[in-house]
Amino acid sequence: MKKSTASASPIPSSPPITSSRKGPETGDYKLLLAALTSFKRGDFSARLPEDWTGVAGKVADTFNEVIARNQDLALELARIGEVVGVEGRIGQRASLGEVQGAWSAAIGSVNNLVANLVQPTSEMARVIGAVAKGDLSQTISTELDGRPLKGEFLRTARTVNTMVEQLGGFASEVTRVAREVGTEGKLGGQAKVKGVAGTWKDLTDNVNLMAGNLTAQVRNIATVTTAVANGDLTKKITVDVKGEFLEL
Repeated sequence: MKKSTASASPIPSSPPITSSRKGPETGDYKLLLAALTSFKRGDFSARLPEDWTGVAGKVADTFNEVIARNQDLALELARIGEVVGVEGRIGQRASLGEVQGAWSAAIGSVNNLVANLVQPTSEMARVIGAVAKGDLSQTISTELDGRPLKGEFLRTARTVNTMVEQLGGFASEVTRVAREVGTEGKLGGQAKVKGVAGTWKDLTDNVNLMAGNLTAQVRNIATVTTAVANGDLTKKITVDVKGEFLEL
């Protein structure tokens, strides 16, 4: 049986898929690259044309929105840095309006930073203000809103609290010695303030020197006066006295 020599009908090829629209022109890519380059350099004034259509138009709109949001963020951070850091308006906070995702997280982080800086500063101002008014009972808490202070905040809080404690101890001891010697007539009292140094120690030493000199002079005068009252005229003032004590 003779084989058929008839060739099989060729399978027709599918026509190439073509877009019904033209893609972005080369000039469009150049504009996009120029805008991205400006964006990378921190120039947030760059924008893509608003008259692009189709996908290119959506790309342009989205790019312009993103760069505008970055520009808003940069301006808001600069504003917060000025009003809080320079003008001292510590109640101010950053805002970008209704934002979500990383934008919201970034604004939240900035506001948390401001709050974390402001709270210890406000506490220090409160305590120092109380000291200026003579209230030595106030101290800075080492925990704010349930969070422990750390680093420089903790070190500064402890320094302020130590200062207040030493000032309170000094004032208390000076008051006690002055009351005992000057009011109650208990001679020999000395101020004792633990852990003092520098000017605090000098002040404590001067108070004790004054109390010591006063005690020695009064006791010496009392001894001589008593001796004279008893008919003993051999006693004399032996302590080194000056001023009205010398005249006495």
